[in-house]
Amino acid sequence: MILELKHIYKDYHSDKLTVPVLKDVSLQVREGEYVAIMGPSGSGKTTLMNIIGCLDRQTKGEFYLAGTDVAALKDKELSHLRLNSIGFVFQSFHLLPRESALENVSLPLSYAGIKKKERKERGLSALARVGLEDRASFMPTQLSGGQKQRVAIARAMVNSPKLLLADEPTGALDSKSGAQIMQLFQKLNDEGVTIVMITHDKNIADHAGRIYHIIDGEISEEAGEEARG
Repeated sequence: MILELKHIYKDYHSDKLTVPVLKDVSLQVREGEYVAIMGPSGSGKTTLMNIIGCLDRQTKGEFYLAGTDVAALKDKELSHLRLNSIGFVFQSFHLLPRESALENVSLPLSYAGIKKKERKERGLSALARVGLEDRASFMPTQLSGGQKQRVAIARAMVNSPKLLLADEPTGALDSKSGAQIMQLFQKLNDEGVTIVMITHDKNIADHAGRIYHIIDGEISEEAGEEARG
């Protein structure tokens, strides 16, 4: 099991007020699965994504990533796990505007202490994987929205993470570019990449093999096989 959450609760505190955001959330993702977590704005899905992505910690409950007890990790260990085990794809791309596509993709390798020659080789390989090897020297301003998201996906994959975590990956794209990005996710999943995708869009969620619904901080799995698009 690559991802396992057991009875996760998350509360936020404001003055003397406790605001529960996640309430007894449990889910499992096996290696190689493609899972969507679907919910409206304010449902708790972003908080859940931040916990899965090791960007935030749960108030209580158990969280295991590739067999590691995440709650037991110190902050430095958590950062190391996040860098080496999770690839992030965000709605707004988060590309550095003054760096080329290749430099953006290679950035996680720099943080990991990989030497420059290997960074370039692995960065070019990641760009080739998303069909953008001919755009390596392009700056973000020279790329379309769909191309920017492909660069972001290449960056997420360059460290060969155990889990690809995508937050509304087509939210900033037109329908044609969005469809191309979903085709790319399917290709990566077919190659064995484990994907967890956060979305509010049923059409996007339907690309996944399984769908969880989160509403008011409570989660349930969609029944049946209709999840596979």
